[in-house]
Parts: sequence; structure tokens; C-alpha cells
Amino acid sequence: MKVEVLFPELCNLYGDTQNMKYFKLCLPQAEFIETALDEEPTFVKEDVNFIYLGSMKERTQEKVIKKLLPYKERIKELIDKNTIFLFTGNALEVLEKYIQKDDGTKIEALGIFNSYAKREMFNRYHGLLLGETQGIDIIGFQANFSFSYGENEGQNFLNLKKGIGFNKEKNIEGIRKNNFIGTYLIGPFLILNPIFTKYIMNLMGIENPELKYEKAIMDAYETKLAEFKNPKIK
Repeated sequence: MKVEVLFPELCNLYGDTQNMKYFKLCLPQAEFIETALDEEPTFVKEDVNFIYLGSMKERTQEKVIKKLLPYKERIKELIDKNTIFLFTGNALEVLEKYIQKDDGTKIEALGIFNSYAKREMFNRYHGLLLGETQGIDIIGFQANFSFSYGENEGQNFLNLKKGIGFNKEKNIEGIRKNNFIGTYLIGPFLILNPIFTKYIMNLMGIENPELKYEKAIMDAYETKLAEFKNPKIK
């Protein structure tokens, strides 16, 4: 079983790297490959079970787009083959059509998904989010300089219960196609959502998965979920 973590030396904002550090604890039998920006990704020539890309600075997005563009068709192939992807924070924008900057100019992206992103560098949004997927409540945090636009109904990751989704007009969040999951949620997403982490492990073919520090992680999730459901908390 192979897990590839893309460009962790650059795509590591908001504590996103803790996702894979925790995942490694839960999957000691798996091979974890950390691919630097100046290296060819393992997924190019080999099938891997799980590919992760975390949040990054806006100028890093352009470097990542340039790096991944030659592998666009391979990425599409892997998505079609149900390879598991998790892209957190603004990483999902790398696979959209383009990123529109404040001055109206556009950074052409990979164009695998039909949506596009718009930046507002002087208007950062901070907030919490409560959503649902596959009958699982998902909690998390956002810190956005950008939101995504375009028709995404039927290809979203979460149905929104609280917070801001794909953009301020949508009640859905993120991108889901086959086993590709992209979400604007940031930070230690897998630690915050242990039931979803088990769901991912099920997708990887692991029956009855066990999590490291499972009781503590589950207790924390239940406590935080109750807080997020409190109507007084915005």
C-alpha cells in the first residue's frame, strides 16, 4: 500500500501536514512517499493508493500548477480509476480551470474540473464549517483568500449545515469525483474527523480500520461536533 504526499516542503500551511503524520500512525504497514517539488511524482509511473496535497501560499500555486500540468492526463486517468485523492485548503484550485487574481488577470490551471477560483487578497474569510457526506458529519475550519465558482451541483464533497461553502452563495462545499476529494477545509482535517478517516481507510480496502489514539480522538470529535451544532456558535 502506497501513500504519496506531494510537495510537503511547500504545501504545509495551517498544520495540514499533521494529516499525513497522523495517517502514518494509523497505517504503519503502508509506504509513505514524500515527493519534493523538484522530483517526479511517483504516481506518474506507478499506481499509488492515496495522493495528498495540502494548503499552500498563493505564489506556490503557480509553481504546483506548472509542475503538475505535464501530468494532467495521468491525474485524470487516476481519478477515473478511483484512486483516492485528498486535496485540502486551496490545493483544489490547482485542478480547476483557472484562478482569477484581484486585478482580473487569470492563472490558467489544469482544467480537470469545470469550476474556477477568484481571489480577494484583502478580504480573507475565517470561519468554521459543519457539513455532511455519506451520512458522516464533517467539522472543520476555513481561512480563505479565494472561493470557487461555476456549476458544481452533483460533484460536491459536502452538503453544508453551517458556514460558507464553495462560495458565499452555495450550500455545498468542495469537489468530489469518484474518490477524488477536494475541500477548502484546512488544518488537521483527518484528526478532527475520525469517522471520515475510517471511511477513507475503508476505501483503501482496509476492513474494520483502527485509529491511533482512537478513544481520545473520538471523544474530541463528539465534543467539538456538539459545539459546532450549537446554534449560538456562528
